[in-house]
Amino acid sequence: DTVLVLWFLRIIWGSLILLLIVNPPKDLKKPRGKKCFFVKFFGTEDHAWIKVEQLKPYHLHKEEMIKINKGKRFQQAVDAVEEFLRKTKGKDQASSHNSTEEKNRRNSSEERGKQSTGEEKRKGSLSEGKVKKGTGEGKKRVSSVSSERGSKSPLKRAQDQSPRKRGRPPKDEKDLTIPESSTVKRVMTGTVAGFKWPPSVSEPVKDSDPHFHHFLLSQTEKPAVCYQAITKKLKVCEEETGSTSIQAADSTAVNGSITPTDKKIGFLGLGLMGSGIVSNLLKMGHTVTVWNRTAEKCDLFIQEGARLGRTPAEVVSTCDITFACVSDPKAAKDLVLGPSGVLQGIRPGKCYVDMSTVDADTVTELAQVIVSRGGRFLEAPVSGNQQLSNDGMLVILAAGDRGLYEDCSSCFQAMGKTSFFLGEVGNAAKMMLIVNMVQGSFMATIAEGLTLAQVTGQSQQTLLDILNQGQLASIFLDQKCQNILQGNFKPDFYLKYIQKDLRLAIALGDSVNHPTPMAAAANEVYKRAKALDQSDNDMSAVYRAYIH
Repeated sequence: DTVLVLWFLRIIWGSLILLLIVNPPKDLKKPRGKKCFFVKFFGTEDHAWIKVEQLKPYHLHKEEMIKINKGKRFQQAVDAVEEFLRKTKGKDQASSHNSTEEKNRRNSSEERGKQSTGEEKRKGSLSEGKVKKGTGEGKKRVSSVSSERGSKSPLKRAQDQSPRKRGRPPKDEKDLTIPESSTVKRVMTGTVAGFKWPPSVSEPVKDSDPHFHHFLLSQTEKPAVCYQAITKKLKVCEEETGSTSIQAADSTAVNGSITPTDKKIGFLGLGLMGSGIVSNLLKMGHTVTVWNRTAEKCDLFIQEGARLGRTPAEVVSTCDITFACVSDPKAAKDLVLGPSGVLQGIRPGKCYVDMSTVDADTVTELAQVIVSRGGRFLEAPVSGNQQLSNDGMLVILAAGDRGLYEDCSSCFQAMGKTSFFLGEVGNAAKMMLIVNMVQGSFMATIAEGLTLAQVTGQSQQTLLDILNQGQLASIFLDQKCQNILQGNFKPDFYLKYIQKDLRLAIALGDSVNHPTPMAAAANEVYKRAKALDQSDNDMSAVYRAYIH
């Protein structure tokens, strides 16, 4: 089912990724918006939707891209591409050579058959006066050769008729036809069924490969406003559970591959997570109105182009989609139900997306009151920390209004590397609590291991080095251990919030009569750390609960 091969440039790593265009599953819907390919990542089982305008021909723009990118890794990537092409070309030549030899053998065989037939005819003519039996055998032999030649003729005609006109797809490949685009140009002279590539006006096609198209991610289109590149990858996959994910992949704001929605965006809450989210929404070209309980936090974003809302109700009433990210269930309810709150600005068609980490009961209550006023509701708590928020690499768990989830696509691409749609309201809240329960318990275990190493006379640094070489190695493990070893507990994820999530996860377990003894034990350690005034430090400060 492979149709096309693509090369993509992964900006953040300076390397190239080979993709195969394949037919998507029948039950997988194509994303709304611009035309895109469904691709399989070469060497893995990952699949993704990739927009057409993100591509450039590899051969056609190779020299240009080499001039722009001088890095060692980029050159290594180009060398790897060339090596792949050489190997592919060698295989093609060998295949072509074998095909030529086979054709020559068939032609030689047919020529010998013709000569044999001619000899039989002459012998039949010379034997005219001989017995009829011999003549009959001669005729029989000639007829046999003629029949054999005749049997090959239809096959040969079918082979001659099999090539289609260039660019015309077969009936079962009509949905794979690619429209003409200013950023996608023809790379080769050979035919690939189902694809039409407009010829380049300014540059000739060179180094064409009769079997593959090779592309680089477009880097030359500049946005109206210059800002730091944020790499993304858009991937949509349907799982057996019915959940959908939009994942990060190789698109970048620098060349405008993330097209911001034309809807007006509101954002309530500029804490550790909200600040990074709003910054990335602005960088990606979204129109954003902000509000925060402490108004001074809005000043920086006003300077970056955001508009100021005086109350949550005003933000909701003037925007199409309003996001909110606050600390806990009480804050989430107060924001919606309180004076000049969200609910007062809701009217039919207004959209509200709650990104706070709360319990399922709270988010269900908020959804009901929003919908009762004619509004649309989506829960979308985020997994990550301040650094990931700043980098636009959060993981977003969404549930509720599926249409609203799709309307938020460009926003989720701006703020996160992956988003999952999990179905009905409450599912995202439950999943988020489970994720944070695992993370909080793991952090407590890390702290426990480091203190045990210390009291038994073992080097904590050596323990970290060993862990980093094993199966537990991760950025999270390394960063949190470094925090402890350096005594730096500047908050990246507040300790008080991870303890809140553990408490809510334990309550979730109780609601379905499911034991959570590990989470309960970890929760007690965090409660001790809070008693030691560590609430506003990073979660890694749970270490101090073991040394006091």
